[in-house]
Amino acid sequence: MAELIKIYEENPNPREISRAVKILKKGGLIIYPTDTVYGLGCDITNTKALERIARIKGVKLDKANFSFICADLSNLSDYIRQIDTATFKILKRALPGPYTFVLPGNNSLPKHFKKKKTVGIRVPDNAIARVLVEQLGNPIVSTSIYDEDALLEYTTDPELIHEKWNHLVDLVIDGGYGDNTASTVIDLSGDTPEVIREGKGSVDIF
Repeated sequence: MAELIKIYEENPNPREISRAVKILKKGGLIIYPTDTVYGLGCDITNTKALERIARIKGVKLDKANFSFICADLSNLSDYIRQIDTATFKILKRALPGPYTFVLPGNNSLPKHFKKKKTVGIRVPDNAIARVLVEQLGNPIVSTSIYDEDALLEYTTDPELIHEKWNHLVDLVIDGGYGDNTASTVIDLSGDTPEVIREGKGSVDIF
């Protein structure tokens, strides 16, 4: 049974953040708010947790297109090949914000992602998500919470999310109602930016 805890974005409670980080470090799965839809996440360094998320999503781990949630751009070089100034300027302008950027991965990617040439990077404009990553000390591997309801696509009510995911995850963070529009996905791994999915983030800035 997953716990449901309330954390306010304006001033995330350090004790509750610590509880969530402890669960992540032990290989637990959490559902947490972002600046778009609620995300299902785990510690990037925990193989068992990564395998659990892949099972829930019904995909093979090495084929999965999960995002790496980062607190800021300072750790990009941990997993991303060196990028040019123009690319860095785009990231700086758009982040934190409702974007996922596809960037070329480097040799330091965790072993399950080694075969991938690119990875999706997110720096959400949400204090809860970013403080979780800061306290954890490395990115959270994340995927959106989908809904079978064709009209809704994404569940926005944390209590309904908890009800539905209760037996699949270890913790649900109630950070208030979520959005039901996913992030805009921009591929920056080629010569020119390419919009893969238009979501919450405006594409006009590119």
